[in-house]
This record gives sequence, structure tokens and C-alpha cells, in this order.
Amino acid sequence: RRVHGAHIFANEMYPQHASKESTAAPVPTTSSSDVKTGLDGRPEPSGMPMPRSEVMPSHIPIVKGYDFNKGLDYDALFESLKTTGFQASQLSQAMDLVNQMITWRLSDEPMGEDDDDTIDRSKVKCTIYLGYTSNMISCGVREIIRYLCEHNMVSCIVTTAGGIEEDFMKCIAPHFMGDFKLDGRGLRLKGFNRIGNLLVPNINYCKFEEWITPILDQMVKEQVEQKFNWTPSKMIHRFGREINHPESVYYWCNKNNIPVFCPAITDGSIGDMVYFHGCRNTPLVIDIAEDMKLLNDLTYEAQKTGVIILGGGVVKHHIMNANLMRNGADFSVYMNTGIEYDGSDTGASPDEALSWGKIRYDAKPVKVFGDCSLLFPLLVSQTFVKHQHLYTNKQPSSS
Repeated sequence: RRVHGAHIFANEMYPQHASKESTAAPVPTTSSSDVKTGLDGRPEPSGMPMPRSEVMPSHIPIVKGYDFNKGLDYDALFESLKTTGFQASQLSQAMDLVNQMITWRLSDEPMGEDDDDTIDRSKVKCTIYLGYTSNMISCGVREIIRYLCEHNMVSCIVTTAGGIEEDFMKCIAPHFMGDFKLDGRGLRLKGFNRIGNLLVPNINYCKFEEWITPILDQMVKEQVEQKFNWTPSKMIHRFGREINHPESVYYWCNKNNIPVFCPAITDGSIGDMVYFHGCRNTPLVIDIAEDMKLLNDLTYEAQKTGVIILGGGVVKHHIMNANLMRNGADFSVYMNTGIEYDGSDTGASPDEALSWGKIRYDAKPVKVFGDCSLLFPLLVSQTFVKHQHLYTNKQPSSS
């Protein structure tokens, strides 16, 4: 009976291929009045196990991967991601979106009646926000981020305390490769801290304290004598000048006047150092409200905004909340492994951000699920690196 039924189904679905010798009984037809509809008002499938397929529109791509029989062509390999499917295609979409951020100019938009006709619209670029959690600086993605800042390819950065301090620590002493399965108790006894499959010796933090303490001394002196108001971005700017090391991300942010925001700057070793320093001296006061205004003003005044966020938490929310001030970001790329089913902001989809007005309703955001240490270097290779000729460094900072 099962075989006989399948034969009837095949003849009904594809009559052009039906066997002329078929003796199967005709399949009963159903009138429009007998068609059942679901709760959404759409017609439900008939009693057939597989309803007839609609004709696929001609513009829909066919699934196809890269053919290594044609040799190794990296550009063609990355181009094939578009039709590979799954997260490969999401990564391809993210690459396209970042390229749009990079190449957009105000001259691409029609001029309105109230627009300023005295500015060169071809020189007004998209404001690009780069957000990342501290593990991106812990690992080798730090060098990718440093490249972007060295060539002045992002407008501002938002990160966490670890994303600041570990950059400076690496200029003083290195991190080492380890293993995800190393015994935590054994590492503790040997004086090593594990970050995934990376190792950071305790001595590195001691060296960091030796470096930062005299800087904090000077900052407190300026606070007292000059009434200088320290903010996280001003602190990072000063640290970038003091480290004076071309391998540092924030050395280049200082040189190119790229603002770096860190609303949770005390949540790490820097916070520990500020605490210990304050136990012996006049406490350093850090004003996060001034930075909030600076970030929101930057966003509000931007003609177009593009966000690239690696990870989540405070970094993701800080950038997206700022874009709410202008009714949403125009281009958005998320990269993380978070899922939305626990209601966390880290796992929240771009569509959720759209409901808050953090992404514009007509935007086409992309989220790529995966490890940023693998995905981000690939994305940069096919976006910023391809357009390096568009970038020139600003005049070096005098401070």
C-alpha cells in the first residue's frame, strides 16, 4: 500500500513524468470551498504528504560551494560563501554590509531642501563604531584591531576594562598559548591565569602596576591642581600616549584621535589599580557622564552610522543605545555565539534592536553566529584591507 500510494502521489505532483502504463486510481480533486485554512488565514496543505512546489523565482541563487579543482583563488573562495549557506552566507552578507559602511558618502544621498550646500558631500563618511569584549585583545585579534586604528579606519571604539589593560600589558610582557583543558588548580599554584586556551602569568599584572602607578600619580596631581576632569576616554588617551609603543591599539588611537569609550573601566585590573592608589593618595575621580554625552553627541550628529560589534554585554548595549538617539543605526553587523532565548542583550537579534529603535526600520542588519577570533580576521581581509587606499591618517595628536 505504501508503494502504491507513493506512485499515485508522484503522478499527481509531476504528471509530465507519469507512467503511461500506470493503472493507479485517479486522485480525488478538491474544490476551493473544501480548502481548509489555518489560524493565519493561509490555506493548509491538502491530504497529500507533499504539496506541489511553487516555481522558484529566477533571482534566487542556487546553493553551490567552492570547487578546489579550479585551483586556490582566495577571492573566488570568499565569493563562494554567498551561496554556501548557513553561517558562511551570513559572513558573506556581513562583508557586503561592512563594505557599504566603508564606501558610503553623503554624495550618495539626494540633497534635501534644508541641507548645507557649502560642504563637500563626497568627503562626508559613515561614522563606524567598533565594539569588542576584552577577549579580543587577549587573543591575536588585537593585531587586527591595531591595524584598523593605525590606518584610521574606525571612528570610535567601545570596549571593556580588560580590552584596555591587556593591550598595555602585552606591550610590557606577553600572553602565552595554553589549552582549554589545563587544570585550574594547578595553574593557580603555578601563578598562571587562563583565558580560554591562553595563559597570563601573574607577574604581568605586577609589571602593569609598576607602569600605571606613576601615571595615576600624575593624573591625580592634574585633577587637584588644574581641576582636570578625568573620563574613561581621557584616561585611555593618556595611557596611549604614555605607552608609546606602535604595537598598542591605543597608541594609534591617541595618534589618530580616535575616541575610546569604556563605561566599565573599573571592572578589571585598572579598577584594582585605581582602588589601591586611592588607599594611599587622593582618590582619582572618573566621570562617566561626560563620556556618555560625548558618545551620544557623536552619534546624533552623524550623517550615517555603521556598527560592528564583536561579542555583547555592556559593549553591545552602549553602542546600540547611543544609536537610539538618532532612531537607529544604518548598518549593523553582530558577531557572537549568544542566543536570544534567555532574554540577554548579548544574544538579542538585530530584529529585537529594531523594535527599540536602535536599528533603523529600513536597515538590513546581519548577525553572524560564531567565534570572532576566526570570523573577524576573515571579515577585515575582505573589507577594510580591500579599501585601504581610501584611508589616510589624521594629523598626529599633540597631546
